[in-house]
Amino acid sequence: MSEGGGAVSVRERSEQREHQLLDRRAAFADCAVRDRPEVPCDYRTDYQRDRDRILHSKSFRRLKHKTQVFLSPEGDHYRTRLTHTLEVSQIARTIARALCCNEDLTEAISLGHDLGHTPFGHAGERALNEVMEGGFRHYEQSVRMVERLENDGRGLNLTREVRDGILCHTRGRPALTLEGRIVRLADRVAYTNHDFDDAVRAGVFDEQLVPEDIRRVLGERRSERIDRLVTSIVENSGEDIGMDPETAAAFDRLHEFMFERLYHNPAAKGEEGKADGLIRRLFEYFLRDPSRLPEEYHAIREKEGASRAAGDYIAGMTDNYALEVYESLFIPRSWAVKGLHSAGG
Repeated sequence: MSEGGGAVSVRERSEQREHQLLDRRAAFADCAVRDRPEVPCDYRTDYQRDRDRILHSKSFRRLKHKTQVFLSPEGDHYRTRLTHTLEVSQIARTIARALCCNEDLTEAISLGHDLGHTPFGHAGERALNEVMEGGFRHYEQSVRMVERLENDGRGLNLTREVRDGILCHTRGRPALTLEGRIVRLADRVAYTNHDFDDAVRAGVFDEQLVPEDIRRVLGERRSERIDRLVTSIVENSGEDIGMDPETAAAFDRLHEFMFERLYHNPAAKGEEGKADGLIRRLFEYFLRDPSRLPEEYHAIREKEGASRAAGDYIAGMTDNYALEVYESLFIPRSWAVKGLHSAGG
């Protein structure tokens, strides 16, 4: 019988199957908590509804035009923030399924974990962090996006388990759920390997420069490395999520290699200084004259201040939109038109 005494709904059958199939440590959808109670859906569990709300949100769609690592790369195969998010979701779901954890919750956290990321990748994040009152951290902004900014300021009313996983996906305390901790490790597996792939494609370094001891443990190719890492996580996770010591040590060394050769490489990241200056100048402009912010940010300005409102506006921009706003504010129109004409021959 259903909750109301009638026929069992599709959602209730799904919730029952979770208790039959998932590990005792998994998060069960019928125990999910929302800050604002809602009438249950007949077909979808709460975690499935959260996944769908994120997938259909404006901030999710904007991820396709936000930098992952390389600013304005020439070529169609470099990752964006959206393709990174999809790769995290795929890796995390594979792990969750193998460990009999809640795949729907894992997918929702994965899809939402970077919704608050700035334009121009971590260069934009660093710039906002230095100019905003109280600093800026993309994982906190991702939660703010789903709680405060989406849905015309009403938020998405996601479950606490999803919001906790988003908040804890990169730093600070571990997520409260195993699913959130899976996403945290899957995020690191995804970006280390696909940033490596993009760096090789861009000619930043050659695969053979990776120390032999790392290649011996993790493999020569991206698919081999991901398979080794995922296998280690599945085979070595118990009360918590982790890898065997040899694989974990090799992965840490690969991570250090990436910071040395890519993330802190001036040759690879030379354009980031321009992005930093652009973000700073936009922020300073709207901080001086917050009346120029779009109307939907005026209420934020009144309640939380101009710094918060300007930061929210800029963090939500795509790379191209940030460039368009910058051009409209600071580049004389005749110059911009001449530049377009000359570019077109």
